[in-house]
Amino acid sequence: MTKAFVFPGQGAQTIGMGKALADAYPAAKAVFDEVDEALGENLSGLIWEGEQDALTLTQNAQPALMATSLAAMRALESEGVILAEAAAYVAGHSLGEYSALAAAGALSVTDAARLLRTRGLAMQQAVPVGEGAMAALLGLDFAAAKAVAEEAAMGEVCQAANDNDPGQVVVSGHADAVERAIALAKEKGAKRAVLLPVSAPFHCALMEPAARVMAEALEEVDINRPVVPVVANVVAEAITDPATIRSLLVDQIVGSVRWRESVLWMAGKGVTEVWEIGAGKALSGMIRRIDRSIACTAVGTPEDVTKAVASLN
Repeated sequence: MTKAFVFPGQGAQTIGMGKALADAYPAAKAVFDEVDEALGENLSGLIWEGEQDALTLTQNAQPALMATSLAAMRALESEGVILAEAAAYVAGHSLGEYSALAAAGALSVTDAARLLRTRGLAMQQAVPVGEGAMAALLGLDFAAAKAVAEEAAMGEVCQAANDNDPGQVVVSGHADAVERAIALAKEKGAKRAVLLPVSAPFHCALMEPAARVMAEALEEVDINRPVVPVVANVVAEAITDPATIRSLLVDQIVGSVRWRESVLWMAGKGVTEVWEIGAGKALSGMIRRIDRSIACTAVGTPEDVTKAVASLN
């Protein structure tokens, strides 16, 4: 079986995530320690014992989810799983792309944590609270959802932001335009169209100020060639060139997360099994809806690590 390792994005965060991994594997605990040191704060304390509302703040959720994914990755490595031998590709959903890059050695954990803190703050500050919104359109394919967003814009910003799976597309933009998109989507036959509980309109043109911040921040870090190719959100195909990685991470701030196309691209390259590394199982659900023939395994606890490693033998 040809495997890909994938890394979750925002929304997967829960209090306590990664704690059992840190308790069971010194290498996993070391990841949380490194992230705490990189940020100069006790983020691991918030992750394990804090309030859900505080963890959900974008500037906290982004480095926290990366830390949890990398802790799971280090646990797998402690059990003898070598990424370059086990997986043909890595990919991540939005912020998960940073986790994928860190797992593949393109970014250090310290740089990934600091970049994600910067990214979270920049995305939050790009649009005044209340001016932007995001909505999930369920039951429309990407072409129909894109057409709804374009019709709803009416001179404002409204874009298809996340192409998650064949029946779930997220639109993002000015709050009034997104409300119009919800009404239009229902008229066009969407099963549901609902506002998402997010604090900013991610992955649309309103994020341009955040893209400028990230362009500067990314210039300050070293990016190595990943040990396995990374399937990038904005192009839905594999990349390995460090300069391209740097450029696409900036584009990703305002560009669509082409997750459905990314999974189909990997399937076309022979991927038949996916391991979801980190918190939750959201990506596994999306992948099953995209291509039922792909086997999905979630790796977020010590028990998951044991089962995943056993499946290799």
